[in-house]
Amino acid sequence: MAAIDLPSSGSFKLANARVHSSLTPGLASQFDGDGFALVDIDVADGRIKRIAPAAPERADATAIDLKGRIVLSCFVDCHTHIDKGHIWPRRPNPDGSFPGALDATDADRRARWTAEDVARRMDFSLRSAYAHGTKALRTHLDSAAPQDAISWPVFEDMRERWKGRIELQAVSLIGIDGVREADWFEQLAKRVAAARGVLGAVTYMVPDLDELLDRVFRAAIAHGLDLDFHADETDSVDAVSLRKIAEAALRHGFEGKILVGHCCSLARQPEHRVLDTLDKVARAGLAVVSLPMCNLYLQDRRHDGTTPRWRGVTLLHEMKARGIPVSVASDNTRDPFYAYGDLDMLEVYRMATRILHFDHPVADWPKTVAATPAEMMRLDGAGVLQAGGPADFIIFKGRSWTELLSRPETDRIVVRDGKPIKAELPDYAELDDLMVGA
Repeated sequence: MAAIDLPSSGSFKLANARVHSSLTPGLASQFDGDGFALVDIDVADGRIKRIAPAAPERADATAIDLKGRIVLSCFVDCHTHIDKGHIWPRRPNPDGSFPGALDATDADRRARWTAEDVARRMDFSLRSAYAHGTKALRTHLDSAAPQDAISWPVFEDMRERWKGRIELQAVSLIGIDGVREADWFEQLAKRVAAARGVLGAVTYMVPDLDELLDRVFRAAIAHGLDLDFHADETDSVDAVSLRKIAEAALRHGFEGKILVGHCCSLARQPEHRVLDTLDKVARAGLAVVSLPMCNLYLQDRRHDGTTPRWRGVTLLHEMKARGIPVSVASDNTRDPFYAYGDLDMLEVYRMATRILHFDHPVADWPKTVAATPAEMMRLDGAGVLQAGGPADFIIFKGRSWTELLSRPETDRIVVRDGKPIKAELPDYAELDDLMVGA
């Protein structure tokens, strides 16, 4: 297949681009069984001027013929941990377990997470995400004292440095029991508000969970903050904090956005409890993000010579059927919680398709890495391709899902504001000096 050479002017025409119905709202075209249609795309001054069904009989000799290559909107990654990223070489998980990840990360944080260390690893992560085609990213920041005083200023500086390339959001990450320290938690909520962040916590089954959730919701309402929780990242059938979050949202009449990640234990619970939880989640207006790669890696890891028996992911199909917004995201990258990954949302979607069965039919599952997380992050115009919107998209070689999701597509063309970006993946050797003394 011939190479594609896009002009750097921000104005050009693409012919025979293959786009997906879920990411091209309002497009009147003939879509195939997988949701694809061939279109022509006009780009002018860095924006999409027109998307129309391909018209070979009216072919423009100046157009760049993509010959059916897939064009997707740039990705939106709504759940990451770029403050933890790339510490694996100096602090690996000793046994691949969740407790092992917690202990290793805690030890590394206390010993090594200076402002310089966090900033350099964050920047490395963002350069990777940008090169792969991510336009917006939400990261959780470990926010227990004294780390909050280090990581939040680093994040705010990073957001300014990356402005115009990646839209950055941050969420406070603390254990729910930390909310018991009322004065400190109020100061954290003020810090999050001042940084235009999102209030968050990891929920688990403590005796006073309802009371602590009430305190979190009251703080979010008082400071005008959206909420983002880690919930039930376990196989325990007794872990029902997703339901508790939904009940708290209903109790407080919360009107902001609420995103809940993981929710693994739901897949292990009895049917009557699952249905009750899903009904409450839908009524409360919660959205859910699954982290398929990390959950597959950590959940049901056994040390008795037996093979894991379940996939670790939550019930996205059942949620989607009830109108609950669902997404998938990268989560951890090369840290004790997940030894691999590169903040490549194509890899995330490829793995999600296999683990969560995002196919047969494909339906509108592509929204999970673009339009749906963009809506949850309040990002207007992101995650879709439409006339009048920014010319931010990715041109792949694949012409069908089986082609696209079978290869890494390392030679994809990322277009931002109508111009192909010149971005290479950073070399891991750049971080070698941060690993000294590991």
